[in-house]
Amino acid sequence: MESLPDEPAATSAAKAMAAPFVTPGFRAGFVLVTAMFFTWALANNLNDILIRQFQKALALSRAEAGFIQFVFYLAYFVWAIPAGLVLRRLGYRAGLLLGLTLYAAGAALFYPAAEVQRYWAFLLALFVLASGAAFLETSANPFIARFGDPSRASQRLTLAQAFNGLGAVVAPTIGGLFIFSGIEHSSGAIAAMPTEQLADYRASEAAMVQGPYVALALFVLLLAIAIAKVRLPAIPRSVDPTSGSARVILRNRQLTGAVIAQCFYVGAQVCVWSYFVDFVKHLLPETPEKTAAYLLSGSLILFMTGRFAGAALMNRMRPTRLLGIFSVINVVLMILAMSFAGGLAVAMLALTSFFMSIMFPTIFALGIRDLGEGTALGSSLIIMAIIGGAVFPPLMGLFSEWTDLQTALLLPLVCFGVVGIFARVAKD
Repeated sequence: MESLPDEPAATSAAKAMAAPFVTPGFRAGFVLVTAMFFTWALANNLNDILIRQFQKALALSRAEAGFIQFVFYLAYFVWAIPAGLVLRRLGYRAGLLLGLTLYAAGAALFYPAAEVQRYWAFLLALFVLASGAAFLETSANPFIARFGDPSRASQRLTLAQAFNGLGAVVAPTIGGLFIFSGIEHSSGAIAAMPTEQLADYRASEAAMVQGPYVALALFVLLLAIAIAKVRLPAIPRSVDPTSGSARVILRNRQLTGAVIAQCFYVGAQVCVWSYFVDFVKHLLPETPEKTAAYLLSGSLILFMTGRFAGAALMNRMRPTRLLGIFSVINVVLMILAMSFAGGLAVAMLALTSFFMSIMFPTIFALGIRDLGEGTALGSSLIIMAIIGGAVFPPLMGLFSEWTDLQTALLLPLVCFGVVGIFARVAKD
């Protein structure tokens, strides 16, 4: 709600705080839609556990395991624009229900994939699951903004993003408790195993994913039933992507810069988190996998904390300036993680999560700035930029096999540098 020209700023702020955080009658819907942020974060961050687990269960190289992220984020790229068209034609509730259905189906497919022990079957399950997550991300953000007075939309989005951070923290813990078996064999021990014993070992490790993913499918189906029944706010249609307005939007330089920056940022984030457990095992070989997973959870707690800290800092500092500072810090941390040894290098890598925290939402907000009716199309294009999470992890895995995992951190270092360039040229 905008104040009148002669209304004091303090009065305007007071009115904003007095406005209902969530409109009465929509509170149950707000809780359920906020749960979506937690739900897709679980899927995203369980991939970091799967990369390590599938190296054991399916005898994959690091580069081959990196295709987990390729397939997952490819689904975001494929569905970003179609999801926007579905929402425009069928509505945002339909988008949520379709997203939850696809998500549950993908999670359920993990059970037969583990039975046949074929990598392609797991990748198919991940693609279906990620397709659902793409619909959820496209639908949920506009709903959160509509659940109350527009003057408090940013507060509602901050709260929803906090639950996204919570999902990111919980996922590695779930992986450490229920997916990592705690049974680790050296390459020499595996090579010496009789064929039948090795087959049993691989089968038992593949089966570790069945319980957690079936439970996830059931949880998501319950959410879908609740979403089908709950009251949700109405959202008007947005600009048609085939219209002349869309062509004008596509020529927006800041949007173009944001799409490029988001592609490189997501690539950096997914590279760091995907290979974090491997990085710990590389530098601290005696560290159990479960402990490495818990260390990743600790890094993601820093990520969640950074979102709140970043929101507070933006009250005193322009978003572009803060984005630039955080990008430079992460470039320095990458250099240190490449240079130090042992636990100190792991600590430097873990710290990058804190400074990554503001990057996705800040780039997103800067990219859709002043797009008006074209905001939905701009949002879809920035969601498509998540393809960076598909491209960079396999490249980093391949690079690490040519050199080593520490040297391969050069790839996310360059990515953070691109984000810093965007921060320099973007306008608040």
